[in-house]
Amino acid sequence: MSATSEVPFFNYPHVFNADEEQLTKIFVDVGRRGAFIQQHDMEDLEARLAEFVGAKYVLGIANATDALHLAMRALGIGPGDEVLFCSHTMVATAAAVHFAGGTPVPVECRADHLIDPESVEKAITPRTKAILPTQLNGRTTDMDALQAIADKHGLDIVEDSAQALGSKFKGRSAGTFGKAGCISFYPAKTLGCLGDGGCVITNDDEMYRKLKQLRDHGRADNGEVEMWGLNSRLDNLQAAILNQKLDIYDEAIARRRELAAIYDQLLSDIPELTLPPAPDSHPDHFDVFQNYELEAAGRDELQVHLNSQSIGTLLPWGGKAVHQFSALGFTQKLPYTDQLFERMLMLPMNTALSNEDVEYVCQSIRKFYAEKQQADAA
Repeated sequence: MSATSEVPFFNYPHVFNADEEQLTKIFVDVGRRGAFIQQHDMEDLEARLAEFVGAKYVLGIANATDALHLAMRALGIGPGDEVLFCSHTMVATAAAVHFAGGTPVPVECRADHLIDPESVEKAITPRTKAILPTQLNGRTTDMDALQAIADKHGLDIVEDSAQALGSKFKGRSAGTFGKAGCISFYPAKTLGCLGDGGCVITNDDEMYRKLKQLRDHGRADNGEVEMWGLNSRLDNLQAAILNQKLDIYDEAIARRRELAAIYDQLLSDIPELTLPPAPDSHPDHFDVFQNYELEAAGRDELQVHLNSQSIGTLLPWGGKAVHQFSALGFTQKLPYTDQLFERMLMLPMNTALSNEDVEYVCQSIRKFYAEKQQADAA
């Protein structure tokens, strides 16, 4: 590729342009049917997703933040209850606990950038009620270790699986391990719609009953309002779009794993980089590569260099872990996470990329470190 190549971090117009004809047909079909709220498109999607992840129930929710919040409420989290979460996550994870009335307690991540079970156990107090792991970047954490801790201390688990639809640990899908799991359908996600959207996964009958009411003003199937609820139903048009995208979702995941393998092949010999686990590098994990998040020496200078080459990159969560947002009142000290956030950088990872795009990104990274080595030696 030439030096004038452009590789955006995420190509939002591609979400529509790549499938404009089919998406337009969906708009027309849904519009002509007047199928706007809680129609069969959403019911079909819920059933298909439940089958895809191997769960009893899936409920379409307006967005993943609401999904997490409603899961906390359905779990009974309230004032005085502490919920442990990994600070390397979007602030929405902690906000879900806060707005349910509980206290979010951040803990460390570990080398794979996921929640650290040892840090979880150290943070447990008599007020701890649940563990809220984030299945980040398309990878599911060691749920055996977390479940052992939860069983030992009588805690529930809810998974923030916003970035992990199709990811597996020991053959079991993200979102199916605890009382509930939450998925995001934000446009940049592995399965994305054309706006906000999400769902909750659960195998628990009582959680399903409560969640179904909480997303629809607290109404039971007979129309009786039995609790305070929200208006947080997945938009039926988005459900119809997601149904179409689900038809080719396996191919989309396979493509992401191909791109990750190219990154790994072309960057793994650079000592200044720490890469995420490669596809099929561990038999317990099937990763879907929502993001490609690495660690880099001289991260800030590398980002400037890549920007000069018209390559889009991103600092996770704007460069801050949740516990580092001082206005939120956290006092926990998480030194490993602090150090990690000085090194982390996200490279482009999406199905709009060609092999040549990824090769260009890798060539630019290799050039940066080669020139840096020469400058340091001079």
